[in-house]
Amino acid sequence: MIEAYLIHLFILIGIYVILAISLQLSLGFTGLLNLGHIAFFAIGAYTSALLTLNGTPFLIAFLIAGIFATLSGFLLSFMTRKLKGDYLALATIAFTFVIYAIALNWTKLTRGPLGLPGISRPYFFGISFSSNLSFLILTLAIVLVSYLVIKKITSSPFGKVLEAIRDDELATKVLGKNTFKMKSYALAISAFFAGIAGSLYAHYINYIDPSSFTLMQLIPVLVIVIVGGLASLRGTIIATVFLILLPEALRFIGLPSAILGPMRQIIYALILLLILIYKPKGFYGKVELE
Repeated sequence: MIEAYLIHLFILIGIYVILAISLQLSLGFTGLLNLGHIAFFAIGAYTSALLTLNGTPFLIAFLIAGIFATLSGFLLSFMTRKLKGDYLALATIAFTFVIYAIALNWTKLTRGPLGLPGISRPYFFGISFSSNLSFLILTLAIVLVSYLVIKKITSSPFGKVLEAIRDDELATKVLGKNTFKMKSYALAISAFFAGIAGSLYAHYINYIDPSSFTLMQLIPVLVIVIVGGLASLRGTIIATVFLILLPEALRFIGLPSAILGPMRQIIYALILLLILIYKPKGFYGKVELE
């Protein structure tokens, strides 16, 4: 029993690692206050779920989920090209509300609040990932590839330009860099990995509905990024493990389920406040959150 429970937790940790390190690319490394990341997660989940429910092989649906999220990232970057700081944050929140409203009201496609049940587990190259253990192995493999790709991007000359944009966009423009194009690429790449994380989530849970992709679902991911430290992939992974396992201790206290959910949010909020007050750079952050 405990083994199945731990496998479940590590699958969730893997999915959240992909989601959080992809947010690091746009927020931590590029300085884009992107609060629409959960919308890319939703786009990936719904795209993959709808395609596989209509007979598309998982691997193709998985890649298309990432591509659709990428296109959404380009679209969002174009619509918000003149916005910065708080205004960008508000615009990306609005994007999350738009995607949520589409998922809730386009009932012919998404079934609205009824959600999409019966989403199959991955099956490709003659291998079925129907058991949680096999799904964990698949998730860890995708986590490793995602980490290596994002690590390569952030340590490349392109990544250094992103950090320069974060630190001083005007100076980067003076040096002849097209900052809008660079930020668009960063947001699109970030959206791609959020999309594939959404695909994994949908095929693991086997059911999705709009309530899984509200702004409240962004809070744990945002806390992970801030606690781990901006522009720190290592810190993000450590923070993901820490912040997902910590609230699980509440399950063994015997609290009613009606209290358990709000208590998780309270714990996340308290940890975030303490980190911002006493350790503004997080565990391994390179810059402070402004």
